[in-house]
Amino acid sequence: MRKPFSTAPVAHIAPIAHIACIVRDPLPPLRADLLALFGTEMPRHGVATALVGQAGGTAQPAWRAGGLYSVGSFSNRYVSILTPLWDSLGLLRAWRASTRRPDCIQVRDKVASGVLARIAAVALRVPFVYWLSFPIVEGYAVRRDELRRQGRMLAWLLHALRAAAARSVLYHLVLPGARHVFVQSDAMADALAACGVARARMTAVPMGVDTALFDRGQLAPSADPRLDGRRVVLYLGRIAQSRRSDFLLDVVQLLRASTPEVLLVIAGDAPSSDEMAWMRREIAQRALDGHVLLTGWLPQRAALGYAVRAEVGLSPIPRGALFDVSSPTKLVEYLALGIPCVANDIPDQAQVLRASGAGLCVPMDAVPFAAAVRRLLADPRLAAGLAARGPGWVRAHRSYAVLGRHVAETYATILAHGAA
Repeated sequence: MRKPFSTAPVAHIAPIAHIACIVRDPLPPLRADLLALFGTEMPRHGVATALVGQAGGTAQPAWRAGGLYSVGSFSNRYVSILTPLWDSLGLLRAWRASTRRPDCIQVRDKVASGVLARIAAVALRVPFVYWLSFPIVEGYAVRRDELRRQGRMLAWLLHALRAAAARSVLYHLVLPGARHVFVQSDAMADALAACGVARARMTAVPMGVDTALFDRGQLAPSADPRLDGRRVVLYLGRIAQSRRSDFLLDVVQLLRASTPEVLLVIAGDAPSSDEMAWMRREIAQRALDGHVLLTGWLPQRAALGYAVRAEVGLSPIPRGALFDVSSPTKLVEYLALGIPCVANDIPDQAQVLRASGAGLCVPMDAVPFAAAVRRLLADPRLAAGLAARGPGWVRAHRSYAVLGRHVAETYATILAHGAA
């Protein structure tokens, strides 16, 4: 039996286990969960991670948590076809660069590469693990349906074939061969269980925060004069039509009547200039130019400077197969910063607000959403009480230190049984 992991949150220790992890994200990684969990927390527990994937076009610093092996690039027009081959070469490079074979092969959010990784794990006689942070198959299905509504029938046919193939491969070849499946939320675990994945083989790892970065006392409030004298409500995140970001404008339109000094700060960017142009058109059509501030992309600390000027944080997430299984980061970030929040009732958000008591949960409908915001703006005592509960709850349940310990303990159990 392998030596169990140390689960104390200590400084980086000599690696006890080496994981080869194929990721969907561009390398070097930018996502907080990859950076915090695998870049910082796993080394504290003796887990080294070799990241395998495609380059994202930025300079690649040393990945001190193991190794970084990028083969291919996201700028290549054939990336979706070549990815499995590239990932196979990346795995081979990672193995050659190491003095030992990996103790585990893990794939995150890739389907075809999951098949190849499962084969490689069998050949090396090590466990194969899958990490599903996003409902890929359902994402393909949503894109397929969008193309059909747009009348783009050839593109629809290609995406329909892709969605069907991905569903078959993921649920019949990849997940059945995984020793363990990490998922984004309990709701995602329930959805996979309904598709035949044993609940005992799944561990939910929701989104968390680095509490050191989200320490309100260490952040300088924004000096932007446009916030002075305003009742600031905040949306921290991306703008996208698929996320129904125009819903935020419907809420502000209702608030404006009773609270004319209200200002919605949207601290985030859009995935494309077209999406940002769409949002600006929606603002103009509602005559909300004086009540909505789009900051665009900001460095993290600058964005958080705007956040700590806010009285209320907003987290509306559309209901449906794509988002009901998600674990939104923004809600936990509001709580960590001590911002009372209003969120809608997707399962993870409802669970967080029920457990923490740090915000109000309402349906994603503009009238009740605006009413909840208005209630917090009108009742400082209620808002302060909700705000006070957030930081402590996050430290105890959603900090990456806590989540990292949980993940490390799960790896210890997986690897203790070898490749059986």
